[in-house]
Amino acid sequence: MTVTSAQTVVSPARTRTAAIGATLRRGQGFQHGGWFVAPFLALFALFVIWPLLRGVYLSFTDANITGDGESFVGLDNYREALKDPLMWDALGHSAYFTLLVVPCITVLAFLLAMLAHHIEHGKWLWRLCFFAPFLLPSTVAGNLWQWLFNPGTGMINHVFGIETPWLTDKSYAMLAIVITTLWWTVGFSFLLYLAALQSIPDHLYEAAKLDGANAWHRMVHITLPMLRNITGLVIALQILASLQVFDQAVVMMDFGPGPENSTRTFVQYTLEEGFTSYRVGYASAISIIFFVIIAAVALARMWLLRNREEGAR
Repeated sequence: MTVTSAQTVVSPARTRTAAIGATLRRGQGFQHGGWFVAPFLALFALFVIWPLLRGVYLSFTDANITGDGESFVGLDNYREALKDPLMWDALGHSAYFTLLVVPCITVLAFLLAMLAHHIEHGKWLWRLCFFAPFLLPSTVAGNLWQWLFNPGTGMINHVFGIETPWLTDKSYAMLAIVITTLWWTVGFSFLLYLAALQSIPDHLYEAAKLDGANAWHRMVHITLPMLRNITGLVIALQILASLQVFDQAVVMMDFGPGPENSTRTFVQYTLEEGFTSYRVGYASAISIIFFVIIAAVALARMWLLRNREEGAR
């Protein structure tokens, strides 16, 4: 009697499972699911795929911003771009900015996360203070630090008793943008590190304490190895974001290229060619070159991560 009842209870569940399997085999489940993802796919194709394909096409033309007199020029735009010193200077500025920002923001985010994780009182306040600047729009952050770096009325020079021309000297202009970026964007990486720290099991630290490991040894042999993956993610995200720096640099330099063009980034140069010089075809070509560079960086990161994982096995 017990067996019969169990069979009676289980039978409907098996029937439903068999029906679902039959539906999936006929492809009906995928057809119905397609209606749910169709709106996203349509918007993705309209605002991502189509502009990308259109940009590739325009890069082989001499199109201007009015769209008149568009003709096919082949690889001429790419040949010109590879010989353009202004483009290489802009790429160098973006790369220099990236080299300054990525190590600093990675170390700073880790230290802030360690502080917020181990502090005993007012944790919510520390976390709010570290993350809050990231919520500000780029124009607000740029204008705020533009005022702070002002040589005459800015707080930076007044507090430190210096007279540094932060925004008018090419030796300091990029450094000012780097400092602004660190303050503005460190909150995102800080949040990633904080979440990773909270996921480390406490018993690992307790066992290390019983073995006589001090705080430094626990950080070196437990914390840092456990944060290896999140550190790789932070570095990759910051590299991709820093190479595309635009907002804060343009706002702080009053929508110009900075003193002696020292802060003109690659994205800014692309927009100048497209919307100031009206050379949409050429701007499309250098944007495609930049897209290839970004894709190469992302693929290199994936390749290094895969090799590291295989080596760990």
